Amino acid sequence: MKQLVVHSEPEWTQTALLENGRLIEFAAERVREYGVAGSFYKGRIVNVLPGMQAAFVDIGLKKNAFLYIDDMLPVHPEKSLKPKPSIEQIARRGQQVLVQITKEPFGGKGARVTMRYSLPGRYIVYMPEADYVAVSRKVEPEAERIRLKMLGERMRRAGEGLILRTVASGEQGESLEEDLKRLRQQWENIRQSSEQAQAPDELYRDLDLAQRMIRDVFDPAADELILDEAAQQASTMAYLERVVPDVQPRVHLHHDATPLFEAYAIERQLHRDFGRKIWLPGGGYLVWDQTEALTVVDVNTGKFTGADHSLETTVTDTNLEAAEEIARLLRLRDVGGIVIVDFIDMQEEGNRDRVLKRLEERLGRDRTQSHIVGWTKLGLLEITRKKVRESGAGLFYETCTTCEGTGRIMIR
Repeated sequence: MKQLVVHSEPEWTQTALLENGRLIEFAAERVREYGVAGSFYKGRIVNVLPGMQAAFVDIGLKKNAFLYIDDMLPVHPEKSLKPKPSIEQIARRGQQVLVQITKEPFGGKGARVTMRYSLPGRYIVYMPEADYVAVSRKVEPEAERIRLKMLGERMRRAGEGLILRTVASGEQGESLEEDLKRLRQQWENIRQSSEQAQAPDELYRDLDLAQRMIRDVFDPAADELILDEAAQQASTMAYLERVVPDVQPRVHLHHDATPLFEAYAIERQLHRDFGRKIWLPGGGYLVWDQTEALTVVDVNTGKFTGADHSLETTVTDTNLEAAEEIARLLRLRDVGGIVIVDFIDMQEEGNRDRVLKRLEERLGRDRTQSHIVGWTKLGLLEITRKKVRESGAGLFYETCTTCEGTGRIMIR
């Protein structure tokens, strides 16, 4: 059973997704400055960089946004210009463009934006100019994929693109058509606003954190939603009534004197799971280090000595546990970019394949795209994971002024 727990404060909203009581996803957002990923802006190109095949766009944020040439070209390959044009042929300084943020600004970098627009709904991702239909790879069996693909082709208009999301599995045409109708109207409002606006201007802001989590991970028919603030509950119920009017969701307001995150053991799990050293159930442990360029995870046997006096079995069992925990922590910590995992050396190729398969299976449950690159010559495993927003936990930490993040205290 999954539980979505939403804690609200005047300045913050925090959400935690639990599966059988175990924390698998966490996010936090400032109420007044909630995330801009997915939002639409009317922007003005302020600089064109032929050497980078990109442009910088003023959208009204502190840093100019980055627009790469591929994000200006049509999505459908048959409509793309061939050969690929130079950025100078399709972008000019002072040009006003409608863009959507795909990656939020991090540190000193501005947001990344695209002109390949998409609007996620409950069951459908609507792409007004994509001209194709796709179905989530997680939808099974094949007969259901075919059914959804046919429904999508029947519903879409010429030039439109649709992606049928995993939660669309089993849904009938009426629910999907209603979702598509809302998304079409949403896009039309954005398009009309763009025609009237002068850059830079914000045209549409994506849903707040709680509503995004409900849209993306919450199953109103099976999951439980717990909140601790009456106003948030009211807005959440209104949103659910709008997107799933025929479902009576399990929504509860937390009245207990014990704080919500403490009552569900979320505080304790956050403290443990965001530490540098994370113990595995069998006695092994992970050492988790974050550098500027990548994340490094080291796997150790620790207190686990095995049961059958076989070193290979002991090592493999530890690595299998580590693979499961690493997949969970990548999602929980919302790690992006390059990840290097130093599993304990295994002699048998079949055991290496078992560990890789276990990791692939667990990463498949993550709604953020990950890619296992493979083993290096040194026996390290390379992974990449897409990054969209700033990690929620990162908003609550700052670098120690004494050790500057090294974890050591200088002896004078």
